[in-house]
Amino acid sequence: MNGINNRKKDENEKLKTEIDNSSKDQENKNPNNIKLLSNIINDSYAHWNTNNSFMVFKSIKDILYLIYANQEKSIICFDLNGQKKTNEIKNPHNQYISHFRHCLDKINKRDLIMSISAIDSCIKIWNVNNWECILNLPNIYDDEQMILSACFLNINNEILIITSNQNYGGGDPIWVFDLKGKKIKEFKNNPDESTYFIDTFYDNNLSNYYIVTGNQEISRSYNYLENKLYKKYREKKNYYDNMHLIIMNKDEIIKLIISCSDGIIRIFNFHSAILLNKFKISNEALCEICLWDENYLFVGCNDKIIKLVDINNGNIMQNLSGHDKPVITIKKIYHPKYGICLFSQGWQEFDLNIWI
Repeated sequence: MNGINNRKKDENEKLKTEIDNSSKDQENKNPNNIKLLSNIINDSYAHWNTNNSFMVFKSIKDILYLIYANQEKSIICFDLNGQKKTNEIKNPHNQYISHFRHCLDKINKRDLIMSISAIDSCIKIWNVNNWECILNLPNIYDDEQMILSACFLNINNEILIITSNQNYGGGDPIWVFDLKGKKIKEFKNNPDESTYFIDTFYDNNLSNYYIVTGNQEISRSYNYLENKLYKKYREKKNYYDNMHLIIMNKDEIIKLIISCSDGIIRIFNFHSAILLNKFKISNEALCEICLWDENYLFVGCNDKIIKLVDINNGNIMQNLSGHDKPVITIKKIYHPKYGICLFSQGWQEFDLNIWI
């Protein structure tokens, strides 16, 4: 066993040396040579099968933070520049923390972290400057529906919170809260669908804000300013869950890229809702997806593999092994030592891996 550990250590040291001697400023260089280095930390715990089990961001004070939760339900703040834990908040929620979101509050010169506990339907907002809880939204849905995803919307320097829920016949709407906890708006949702993922998108050309959701049967977008449904995205005659979605806004056509439970990546025209392309890349469900650049997409899969996919033709360029459970979170990160790399985590795993 010691021999295996020593070889693994030697391989990691060799890989570190290669990275240290290479250029780190080529953000979009071809990711085909990406390799698993090791784990960043080994006390994280991705309890619930949702996206964003951790969050990485550069703070307003120019510190690169990693935020995650451990098995004791604590929130951990880890300084990636100094390679050390800076804060631990114990028992912030009654149940396990399922995911995080980040927002920069420029007006008040602070970073905000949203922590979500899916099981107890609770959202809390934290000021990263002092880790004070500035908002507690407990029991958001009275019928014990779970919060499977939530996000921030920064509109005209006003920061809002948008919730999604697990409906199962409840029919609860998507709700919008301000930072005082006041419910200011709602969007009617299909009563028979769970919303697995929710996010926002700003179209600079139209000067408009949109909410986008990944649901059991149909992904949807909502026109926020007009307070109404905008488009539905679905390949007809096929049933699948929409697990995660991202906006690709790098050419004339804005694309909505969706990972689905039938192992297919589907790409829609955001404004017309026309299906532009689709690629079958797995026989199992897909989880979080992460754009590397306009050509490459990393996909976390239920089969414990991260797949590197060429967006232009759907070819699988690499199958990356390094997880023991379904890969639920993948983030493209600029690391202070290794440059552009990936962080990833599997469901109910303690390790958070780095790929360089």
